[in-house]
Amino acid sequence: MKPFSGNFTQQESLDESVVAAATEVLKSGRLHRYNGKPGELSKASELEQAYAAYQGARYCLACASGGYAMTIALRAAGLAQGETVLTNGFTLAPVPGAITAAGGKPLLLEITQDLVIDLEDLERKAKTSGARFLLLSNMRGHLADMERLDGIVRKHDLILIEDCAHTMGASWNGRKSGNFGLAGCFSTQTYKHLNSGEGGLLTSDDPDFMARAIILSGSYMLYERHGAAPAAEVFERIRLETPNMSGRMDNLRAAILLPQLVRLEDSIERWNQRYRAVEDALRGTTGVVLCKRPEEERYVGSSIQFSLPGISPAGAQAFVAANKGLGVELKWFGDENPVGFTSNHHSWRYVEQQSLPETDRILASLFDMRLPLTFSVGDCRHIGAIIAHCAAEHAKAPGTVL
Repeated sequence: MKPFSGNFTQQESLDESVVAAATEVLKSGRLHRYNGKPGELSKASELEQAYAAYQGARYCLACASGGYAMTIALRAAGLAQGETVLTNGFTLAPVPGAITAAGGKPLLLEITQDLVIDLEDLERKAKTSGARFLLLSNMRGHLADMERLDGIVRKHDLILIEDCAHTMGASWNGRKSGNFGLAGCFSTQTYKHLNSGEGGLLTSDDPDFMARAIILSGSYMLYERHGAAPAAEVFERIRLETPNMSGRMDNLRAAILLPQLVRLEDSIERWNQRYRAVEDALRGTTGVVLCKRPEEERYVGSSIQFSLPGISPAGAQAFVAANKGLGVELKWFGDENPVGFTSNHHSWRYVEQQSLPETDRILASLFDMRLPLTFSVGDCRHIGAIIAHCAAEHAKAPGTVL
């Protein structure tokens, strides 16, 4: 098997339109979002307008990170100190981190084999916990049955906030991820669908909520300079009772995101071509189980996940090593130690340890891989063939280094 030589952490270079936008801001010296000429719409405000239009939301706030967006969303929604917040047992550390930063207490929910929240466990724990909040993580770009979830949210009067770091541009039956609850939280960190190094976006149709979020982000009472904000009168009471928790996005990051947003739909199609190439190579491989993608879901395939059910910890480590030896970088979510951007709920020691037997069973055999747009479709076929080869070799001699 010929090794693959691509770089799994190399993103596409930012083109001349992005460089020109950044240069214009740098030459002006006005990097802070409120440092503008009279009547001038800042780049941060332009981005808020553009993303609100793309998302189909009334309001948008550009902020420092996706994690920050989740934290202030919980605060703006009225989370009290020590209050329970329901969330997925399978997610990344910024999600329970945001709950903790906002003063909440995560109550973890089981997931299904298709890596989405277990709606029966949600119903059960919503009823028994008395929780008011659900921070739903659309982890690794997988959407639950959002119509059924909406029914549970309404039945138990939950406040739904969506973590859409991996589902920017995704939808369920034509309704965009992030538009099912009070708010949607998005990331523009380098490995997400728009790249500003770090950054976040918060969207909502609720004026009081968004006014609180804008003040929390550190508006210095300059909320009238925001591009997709509620009317000034909404702020009259809120502005004096809401603390400044500075976490604004600057004009430089906003400027480089605007041209990327214009091309987002094209990028989504390119990711999905690469996803399907790997998926096709793995489909039918003995021992490999792929996630089902429902017809109602429009996904963004910027990463791919698959399972080798029954694999032992030693076998999983050997499988990862075998792929790495052939140039393919996989992450294993069953590892007891967090590695890079990957962790599981056992390593979040600031969260009360909870029993999630089904989630643990699923994560024990779950593998994950980024699909950067620097890879061609042919590269992805090659990568898929390597993974299939290593899976076949593992099936012959499980638990050994291949």
